Parts: sequence; C-alpha cells; structure tokens
Amino acid sequence: MSDVVTIDLNDGWTMPVVGFGVFLVPEDQTRAAVTAALQAGYRSIDTAALYRNETAVGEAISDSDVSREDLFVTTKVWNSDQGFDSTLAAFDKSLERLGLDHLDLYLIHWPTPARNLYVDTWRALERLQADGRVRSIGVSNFEVSNLQRLLDECQVVPAVNQVELHPQLSQARLRRFHAVHDIVTEAWSPLARGALLAKPPLVGLAEKYAKTPAQLILRWHLQLGNVVIPKSVTPARMRENLSIFDFEIADDDMAEIAGMDTGTRIGPDPATFHGA
Repeated sequence: MSDVVTIDLNDGWTMPVVGFGVFLVPEDQTRAAVTAALQAGYRSIDTAALYRNETAVGEAISDSDVSREDLFVTTKVWNSDQGFDSTLAAFDKSLERLGLDHLDLYLIHWPTPARNLYVDTWRALERLQADGRVRSIGVSNFEVSNLQRLLDECQVVPAVNQVELHPQLSQARLRRFHAVHDIVTEAWSPLARGALLAKPPLVGLAEKYAKTPAQLILRWHLQLGNVVIPKSVTPARMRENLSIFDFEIADDDMAEIAGMDTGTRIGPDPATFHGA
C-alpha cells in the first residue's frame, strides 16, 4: 500500500485513511461495486456479517489483480454472535465467506451493553489476534464507558473504534479519549448519508476550495485525524471521494464546520441499541 495514504495503528500495522464501505450495498451489486472501488484505487474494504455481502466482497477480491498484501479487509461480529465461543465460530464463517486466510481488522459491531457480552467477545478477538488469524482488532460504536471497561478488564487496547461521525456529530469527547489511548477514530456515514451536502456553510466552503461538499467533509475528517469509509456504487463518485489530498481547509473554516455540531445522530444510540 505504498501509494496509499495510511495511518499507524497502536499494534504496529497501518490502515488506509480512506476506505470503501459496503453497508446497504445489495449483495447482487456488491461484487461490481467492490471491483470498481479497487480499480479506482481503494485498498481498504469494510464489510460486516450483518451486511450479508461478505461472499460478494470476497469474490471481488479474488477477481482482482491487486495483491492481498496491498489490501486491508475489515469485517465485524454481529450482536447475536457475541460471547467467546460464538464469536470464534462467527469469525470462521466470515473468513470462509470472504475466502481469505486472515483478516486485517475484526470489529465488535455494537457494544450492546444490556447483554453484557462485549468483554467476553473482546477476549475472543484477543485470541484470534494471538493466533495470527487477524492482524488488528477493534470495536465499533463503543462509547467511553465501554472502552474504559475493556481497558480495565482486558489485555489489548482496541486499535480502532468505528463510530458515527460527521459535522453534525463530531464526537469530540470520544475523540479525545481515543487520542489519549492511541485508538484510531474511524467514521461510518462520514457524509451523514448525504443529509448535510446541501447545507450551509458546506456549500459555500466547497465553492471556495473548488471541491464538492462531499470532498470538503471528507477532507475535514482527515484533518481531524479520522479514517473514513464513504460508500457509493457510482465509479465517478468513488474517484471523487478519493480526490481529497490536494487541498487543505484553513483553521477558521474548520472551526466554521465544527459549529455545525448539534449532537444529532442518524443512526441508533449505542447506549440502548441491541439489534438482534
């Protein structure tokens, strides 16, 4: 991944700062979408057991002439599979569907605190990492209290926490916690599923930098230190989302974007979500 911009993880590995997410991409469109993303230059692909498209992701990877060592593949254990033994079994199934012999990053999809299984689940991820079946392990949608419990009760500090994050929900407190513990912040729905693209001040600032609002938001993420995984099934949009390394947002404009933060989510609240 020498020509891909990467970020260092706390375990010695690296990951691309811009990846391709396949959430809500139908299975019958996933193979073509991932193929187009790899052709556009993406080297990080983010899927999950819940998305039911791991097989198609694996087929696109198998079809590609991109070396496996140049790819960074992430998937996630779903809530109904949490627990030590069930997580190990779920990992085996995901790896089989993907057709891979190892993963680059495996995440707990949600903490589901009411079920009180995420510590046992994390210990399963620690086992998988120790066995060399996954290089990096992390979490998704974890809040400070969930992360602190892992730090207190487990051995390995998560390399990544993938959370909802966009100008409307900048997660400043969580990002500060991540910084203290060397946890990479990865943003899902970094564009708020398009809900912010027509809003001021983004439209005016995008014109100022001769970029689209989407490119402006993605650049904002990178300057905060976030990893992003925008989703698109349109090749031109895929390329556009990668074209964010040739400009820099000024500090006062970064501050103006920060002023959009209302703490409003477009997804579930991790404190209460327990999707089966």
